[in-house]
Amino acid sequence: MSSQMLPPIEACACPLCGKPNQCAMEVAKQTGQPITTCWCVNVAFSPELIARVPVAAQRKACICKACATQDRAND
Repeated sequence: MSSQMLPPIEACACPLCGKPNQCAMEVAKQTGQPITTCWCVNVAFSPELIARVPVAAQRKACICKACATQDRAND
């Protein structure tokens, strides 16, 4: 049995496309600036979109606005 090392989860990258997710909480952590309201509080994420997030990234990295918007356009 071989142990496979998984790459670390990048909290600032979308787990679906790998591009920056613009997460306000992560930006605040990195910059030391106060947390601002994140763009995601005004978006509904479909269960199907959330199900596409790899298990290792669930609750560790946010979906980006582009992926969320594309998902809504496909409804």
